[in-house]
Amino acid sequence: MATMPYDAVRTPTMLLNPAVCRNNIRRMAEKARAHDLIFRPHFKTHQSRVVGRMFRDAGVERITVSSLRMAAYFADDGWKDITVAFPVNLREIDAINALAARVRLQLLVESADTVRRLCEGLRHDLDVYVKIDAGYGRTGIAHDNRTAIDAVCEEIARCPRLRLHGLLAHAGDSYHAATPEEVRNVFERTRAGLTAVAAALRPRHPELIVSVGDTPGCTLAEDFTGVDEIRPGNFVFYDVMQLELGACAAEDIAVVLAAPVVAVHPARGEFVIYGGGVHLSKEQHGRAGGETHFGRVVLLTDEGWSPPLPDTHIVRLSQEHGVVRSTPEIIDLLHPGALVGILPVHSCLAAACMRGYLMLDGSEADHCAGQPYTTQS
Repeated sequence: MATMPYDAVRTPTMLLNPAVCRNNIRRMAEKARAHDLIFRPHFKTHQSRVVGRMFRDAGVERITVSSLRMAAYFADDGWKDITVAFPVNLREIDAINALAARVRLQLLVESADTVRRLCEGLRHDLDVYVKIDAGYGRTGIAHDNRTAIDAVCEEIARCPRLRLHGLLAHAGDSYHAATPEEVRNVFERTRAGLTAVAAALRPRHPELIVSVGDTPGCTLAEDFTGVDEIRPGNFVFYDVMQLELGACAAEDIAVVLAAPVVAVHPARGEFVIYGGGVHLSKEQHGRAGGETHFGRVVLLTDEGWSPPLPDTHIVRLSQEHGVVRSTPEIIDLLHPGALVGILPVHSCLAAACMRGYLMLDGSEADHCAGQPYTTQS
């Protein structure tokens, strides 16, 4: 058995269990193969070249990122087919050109005006997806606004450096569902909206693909009819939000924040950890009738960590402090200087806060947010 690296932890540290991480990757890759889908995982959750190589070991060749900075970071590690799943930022045209010279690059557009302005500045060919809003209401053209969708497609066709690659949507409202069935309903609405648009466009654009992405939907959905590509990201780590939604089991969560206990207050049923909003973000979670919390607590073990402790949650967060409410039995086990683990509500944000990982074998994994930004050609 490997020696756990807990003795090395002095301050809040993001621990990563690589065996759980690889198992999550394997399961989603197998699901994509079973449904004959292109698997283009979103790397915005882990943002680490070390974790990225786990995907490469599983046969993944195409990836999604959320920024040009992230795209450059992974291009530096040899990734050659990258989608930036964020509306194109025209002020980064130099970075777009530098990346398009190195990799097969796909960008997102949602207006004819953006396409015209993008075309004016391009020096290299690239692919674009039209961003479709299938009901989430964040970005994209409404799926039933065929006039606007046609206008964007026509503008793409007029630009010699652009190729229409597909239609793309993110069903982010699946994260707000209360049950697995609600998640499936959101996914079905997204799938139906996208495939209807694709059916209308394919007589003129026969190679157009349909791309969807969200971890709850891709984990729980069973019908992928008409979908060509999936882009889930959070599944690589999962988190409390996914656990309480029913998209994963506790043993599927691959990261915890190791946090020192700095104070114990038995009289009020609380203890305080060195671990606050700057480590976990202030993402919170709660169900109707239940208490909102900022993370669930586990004990660190020789195998990794325990299941979530009963009735034990972070109930208040400030910049560096986390206040945990728990039971007398658990509080009796703790003392200042002890170490506990926090399952993050949202692993993507917590990982971005921490900017790196300590693996359970004692090795370290970097994070894009902690690296210099380069756009080498």
